[in-house]
Amino acid sequence: MGQLLRRFWMPILLSEELPEPGCPQKKVKILGEDLLAFRDSDGRLGLVHPVCPHRGANLYYGRNEEGGLRCVFHGWKFDVEGNCVDMPTAPCNSPYKDRMKITAYPVKEAGNIIWAYLGPAEHMPDLHSMEFLLVPESHRYVSKKWQDCNWVQCLEGAIDTAHFSFLHMVIASDEKKALDLMQHAAIGSQSVKNDRIRWVKEDPMPKFEINEFPAGLTIGGARQADNDELYWRIAQFLMPNHALVPSAFPGENYHGQTWAPASDTSCWIYNYTWNPDRPLTEEEREACRKGMTVHAEVDENYYPIRGPHNDYLLDREEQKHSSFTGIKGVSEQDAAVQNSQGPIVDRSKENLGATDIGLVKFRQYMLKRAKALAQEGQEPAEARNADKYAVRSGGWVASAEKKLSVVMQERFGHPVGYAGTEHGLASWEGNK
Repeated sequence: MGQLLRRFWMPILLSEELPEPGCPQKKVKILGEDLLAFRDSDGRLGLVHPVCPHRGANLYYGRNEEGGLRCVFHGWKFDVEGNCVDMPTAPCNSPYKDRMKITAYPVKEAGNIIWAYLGPAEHMPDLHSMEFLLVPESHRYVSKKWQDCNWVQCLEGAIDTAHFSFLHMVIASDEKKALDLMQHAAIGSQSVKNDRIRWVKEDPMPKFEINEFPAGLTIGGARQADNDELYWRIAQFLMPNHALVPSAFPGENYHGQTWAPASDTSCWIYNYTWNPDRPLTEEEREACRKGMTVHAEVDENYYPIRGPHNDYLLDREEQKHSSFTGIKGVSEQDAAVQNSQGPIVDRSKENLGATDIGLVKFRQYMLKRAKALAQEGQEPAEARNADKYAVRSGGWVASAEKKLSVVMQERFGHPVGYAGTEHGLASWEGNK
């Protein structure tokens, strides 16, 4: 699975963590590797192995100067490609420095996130085209947080739309308070929010339809609405570690997450909110900073304010009278149950039911590709489909006889929710 993940670009930092040329380098742990990211004096980005090959000193303590990282032990300097560009301890005409190199990985910056490719150079794909990367900076907000459990159980929580009937539900009798709490969970806009909350609450067993497309899986869960119609909440899983939230109706903000494994038992979660039609307001940005929807309140090191160290500030009175969990924040509610499953949940002890079909399909999908790579050397096709990632997720109400692809066509104007044409990209149909 680690080799499969290395066939795709991984987020390693927010752009704000390396804000300017020559700024201090940052430690990065990704896919089990301890690395060092830096923006050199010319603004170029690098991700390198942090150990100087001279005597093993760590370049984290080095100087970021004049186009490279200089080791403070004996002055050897390395550029963003890992080349030794200066070796003051060797004669000026010595070819010795030309043989010295540290491991360096390709790096790109997009969507206010810094991405790296850690796989074989001959299989390096284009960076995917998720819509939040394509809109102007004014139209998006990005954040990140740390989580102490395996990345897959986090992702599985995101594509399991059935849990909204419980984990994020409110039980407040005060209608205004209930609406405020559910708005925090991004159930929807004021116009139809009452109905959406009611439908989610009254039908805890959505019926699922799952379709495969060139970049992943579309997971549609349909609940009973009014007048024999169905309320669809449609999530998108994008290979290998992205998921889009199933809440947005037309005109509303979209949300998504990417899980970047630091190790088998920890991950960084990158969160993004965007609106393809308009800039986000300062009020919306402030709500994200305070932990609305997929975002969490974090400290200066991006660690959650409410976490396992303080039991997520669980309030039993709130749990009794207002919210199902007594925990503030959708992101924190998710983290509480995901972390409670243990560092890596033991699937052999699960007892799955009808509403878990999305997880089953996801697991089959991932294992099939991991085995094909490991046993047959078959590269994942999705890595070559970078232009197929600009899809949308969201909600819709449709008559009960309609299949998911028809609902998608109604909601998004495309049977898999593709949004790329308005950004000047080739249509999905033309690139099958």
